Amino acid sequence: MTNDSVLRQQLVTLLDSKEAHAGFDAAVAGIPAKLRGAVPDGWDYSAWQLVEHLRTAQADILEFCVAKKYREKKWPEAFWPVRPAPPGAAAWTRAIAGYRRDRKALQRLAASPRIDLGAVVPNGTTQTYLREFLLAADHAAYHVGQLVALRKALGIWK
Repeated sequence: MTNDSVLRQQLVTLLDSKEAHAGFDAAVAGIPAKLRGAVPDGWDYSAWQLVEHLRTAQADILEFCVAKKYREKKWPEAFWPVRPAPPGAAAWTRAIAGYRRDRKALQRLAASPRIDLGAVVPNGTTQTYLREFLLAADHAAYHVGQLVALRKALGIWK
């Protein structure tokens, strides 16, 4: 394997990292509907808000990397749901499916030799593709950790 292909494989793995900690799929598995909007004392967010934030932010990073024209979204309104509970079970399911779909798209992009990892993303100023993949992975790891800690606070972590 070349250094480039090794780096790409590591990025693909990192985007769905579960080697050193719980991954997204484990963090969201089996959260009861009645607790998806629960905000324990001392917490700022519910599981729903964290999941939807993860989905929205990752979708934004993907859009930044692939869209012909990218329009920056307003922070924090466009990235955090105001209400702690999802508007229904379907919203929860869509958010998880959307996160997984976009994660796969980022993984395909990271694996593609057509993408120069050191090239500046056309929609950016100095942001490279490598930076965006690392940003997506770092952001996910942070909030997945919060989801696990939130589940522990709610008494629903295995």
